[in-house]
Amino acid sequence: MIRKTSFALLWLGFSIYAFTIAPPSQPDTFDLIIKLSSGQWDNINPLIVTLFNLMGIWPMIYAGMALADGVGQKLPAWPFVTLSFGIGAFALLPYLALRDSNQTFNAKKSLLLKVVDSPWTGRFLMLGALALLGYGTLNGDLAANWNDFIGQWRISRFINVMSLDFCMLCAIVSPLLKDDMAKRGLWQTSLGPVLFWIGALVPLLGVLFYLSVRPPLREFGKEPDTALSEASAQ
Repeated sequence: MIRKTSFALLWLGFSIYAFTIAPPSQPDTFDLIIKLSSGQWDNINPLIVTLFNLMGIWPMIYAGMALADGVGQKLPAWPFVTLSFGIGAFALLPYLALRDSNQTFNAKKSLLLKVVDSPWTGRFLMLGALALLGYGTLNGDLAANWNDFIGQWRISRFINVMSLDFCMLCAIVSPLLKDDMAKRGLWQTSLGPVLFWIGALVPLLGVLFYLSVRPPLREFGKEPDTALSEASAQ
C-alpha cells in the first residue's frame, strides 16, 4: 500500500509541477517538436535532439518488462505503455501505482511479447542509445551546448518537463526490474543483486545492459534453462 500510494503521490506532484510550476510554454514549441520528429535537426542543440530521441527508447525499455508483468495484473499494461510513447512517466506512474508485485509468468507469449522479450531487442536499443549519446556529446562544442541547454531548460516548459520526465523514468524502474528478474530466475542467483543495482543505479545504460543479457522468459512458468542462470547459480 505504501508503494502504491508513493507512486500515486509522485504522479500527482509531477503533474502539478508540469502544468503549474514549470516554466511557461514557448511559442515555437510546436515547430520544435515537428522538426525533432521529422529529423530536421539543423540549428537545434544536439543535446535536445539526443534527449528527445532517448525519450522514444524509454517506452521500449518499459515495454520489455511491463508487458509481461501486465499478464498477471488486474489491469493490462499495454494501454499505459502505449501512452508512454507520447507522455512518458505521466502514463507509467499510474500503472506502477495500480499494479501488484508479480514475480511469475504463466502464459503463452504473444508475438509482440516475444519481440520485446528478446535480448536482441535490448541490444539494438543499447546501440541506438549509444549512438544518440555520441551524437549529443561529440557534435559541436559540448560546453556551449550545455550552456544553451540549461538556458532553454530555465525558460521552456517543453525542455524542462522532458528533462524531468527522463530523470523520472530512470528513478522508477526498480520495481519492474526486480520482478522481471524474479520471473527469469535471476533474482535468486549470485548475479541477481549485481544486475539489479547496475540496472537501477546506472541511468538508462544500466537497464539497457540488463535487457541485453537477460534470458528470455519461459512460457507456462517453466524454469529458465540458460547459460547465464546456470553460471550465476554456481
